[in-house]
Amino acid sequence: MSIKEELIQKLKAENCFWSYQADSVKDVPDDILIEKTLIHLDMPEILQLFSIYPKKKIKQVWLHHLVPQGKYLWALNRLFARFLFDIKNPDSYLKAMETRYLNSL
Repeated sequence: MSIKEELIQKLKAENCFWSYQADSVKDVPDDILIEKTLIHLDMPEILQLFSIYPKKKIKQVWLHHLVPQGKYLWALNRLFARFLFDIKNPDSYLKAMETRYLNSL
């Protein structure tokens, strides 16, 4: 089984695709797979993302889908900023990225 299929199976077990029809789960877009994995799965599975997607793609999904959620995912975003993306001052970076995203709307 490929890494992508394995991640989809683990996300299905977590009921992350409750709104998808059973046969359409295999066609989940990459952005959704990355977002759901970052939010719902553990660090070993998150690290598997880096073996199938470039770091730039994962960071882009993180910045556009998770960071704008602000305080709801603040602790998780701080963890990702520091350990996955090597950001030295995560608090100010997250606030700046959240503000930038909201101003772009």
